[in-house]
Amino acid sequence: MRLSFLEPLYAEPGPFASVYLDTSRDVEHPERAIALRWRRLRESLSRQGSDRALLNVLEEVVGADTEVPGVHGQAIFAAHGTLVLDGELPRPPEHDSARYSTLPDAMPLVTQHVPEIPYMAVVVHYGGLPTAETHGWVTLEAETGTWPASTVTAGERLHRRVAVATWHRTSLRLGHRLDEQARRAHADAVVVGGDEWACNVLIRRLPHTLRDKVVRVGGRTPTDTGRALLEPQLDGVFRGRMAAHDRELVDIFIGRRALDGPMTEGLAATVAALQRGQVAALLLNRPPGSSLRLWAGSRPTQLALTEAELMSFGVRAPREERADEALVRALVGTRAELVVVPESELRLYEGVGALLRYTDPGTPSRPDAGTLCLPDHGPPLVPGRPGSRRARNVPTLGRNGSAAGERRMGHMDRDRSGAEETGSRSPRPRPGR
Repeated sequence: MRLSFLEPLYAEPGPFASVYLDTSRDVEHPERAIALRWRRLRESLSRQGSDRALLNVLEEVVGADTEVPGVHGQAIFAAHGTLVLDGELPRPPEHDSARYSTLPDAMPLVTQHVPEIPYMAVVVHYGGLPTAETHGWVTLEAETGTWPASTVTAGERLHRRVAVATWHRTSLRLGHRLDEQARRAHADAVVVGGDEWACNVLIRRLPHTLRDKVVRVGGRTPTDTGRALLEPQLDGVFRGRMAAHDRELVDIFIGRRALDGPMTEGLAATVAALQRGQVAALLLNRPPGSSLRLWAGSRPTQLALTEAELMSFGVRAPREERADEALVRALVGTRAELVVVPESELRLYEGVGALLRYTDPGTPSRPDAGTLCLPDHGPPLVPGRPGSRRARNVPTLGRNGSAAGERRMGHMDRDRSGAEETGSRSPRPRPGR
């Protein structure tokens, strides 16, 4: 996954206040519950050194996501009396937390984007006889998104109401329209639910490239929940699945490892590659735990395993930081991607590896290469919390093409009638603030 949506966090130096709290609306008196949670977090931030101006900025946006129904959370970042980033997390954090630190506590937000699968959901409603020789209407709604974040930040929605008598003919044109929308979203899958007969007619008329991505689902298909289309079914379809783009990067890593190509594995060698801006994609078996530390300077590439190593590079007054915070800053600062891959798919030495943009004689690529290897394999990377959804005000992570083979890895760091139309819906805007 690409991390460009986090760039506002690093536009200014810290310290930062990072807040994660449950703002669910499925409880009695939600405003009161949110206020109590925030009060505890505010007191914690005050003890950590946050000033009143910063706390007041945070308080203005806590619980402001009133238009989002159901279970969700909120992530808020502020620095120097200014709001930097905020948005909804459709799955609330496991524990409310507030941290005041030199670097933003961004890894929980990042992990809530995983596995970040682009998709299209299609719901077809029809309550009549399974034949076009009758009266009535077929209603189609289609929506693109990136699971799991899009459960509260859905993409463009398409509405169509079609006379049953023309459904066979009109569904052919609709199929091409859906194909265009899916291509723009770089959808890995097309999840289709609703009336069996009307869905079958539509699917048979989809272009072959889109038809091959169709996943049929059953169950209730409401379209007015304020959440993503087919939200309950999407969880069942995508749980345990990797995005096609990330899986391709994993395949490239496996190939390079077999051929001793431009890759690295192990914490020490990967940190050394990050220092040099060589990393195109960082691979983790799981996010680092809060106990794992690295030494960092003021720049994203200034990180090391020891204070002495960083000082040898000319960095004055290095700081010991949480490894997850330092790694995210390094990835954003060097425009590298992040792939979380289960051990069952690929077991990495020390739980970490990287695809490199280039190598030279000074690049350590094996756990035993060079003098930076930790003799005891270093602290283990302990599990982080599973991700949920994308923050509301975060720009959509566009996919301007996947790494379709080894030759493209060098560019991975670049930003990459019979029918009655009833309009389309854009993503819900943020409240102005």
